[in-house]
Amino acid sequence: MKISKIIFSIVLMLCFGMHQIQSQNESSKKDSLAVHKVIIDLFDGMREGDSTKVRNTFHKDVIMLTTYNNKDNINVLEKGSLIEFLHAIASPHPKIYDEKIWNTTIQIDDTLAQVWTDYAFYVGAEFSHCGVDAFQLIKDANEEWKIIHLIDTRRKEGCTKI
Repeated sequence: MKISKIIFSIVLMLCFGMHQIQSQNESSKKDSLAVHKVIIDLFDGMREGDSTKVRNTFHKDVIMLTTYNNKDNINVLEKGSLIEFLHAIASPHPKIYDEKIWNTTIQIDDTLAQVWTDYAFYVGAEFSHCGVDAFQLIKDANEEWKIIHLIDTRRKEGCTKI
């Protein structure tokens, strides 16, 4: 009798543990898809020239940085501005800003997400530059993922052109 109770208890604990793991995996997949959608919305908004769509992907306190080597081959760190970025998106431009991404990796812990992705940037059909985008996102009080930090590398050589 005691052995059957022990076996029943073990089976019950295993089933409960597997249910918890499955729930965590489903929640993790849902968050991963939501984070990926934010990144896709950002680049779709750029292509569409839709500054409102782009703005909705960012947290109001976002930090934007770019690092690259200048013409003297000196590494430069340049701070960007969300307002200037949105103005560039909203201003009429004859060619589409098209940032193509691949090799995207998403990591999430609770309300913090990190996205690392290769990119190639085109103005219309003309290649401009490439590099890596590194995003950090937070899940805000409204349960929405927002980009809080964006840093990218930029170069014109050694690029994969998509």
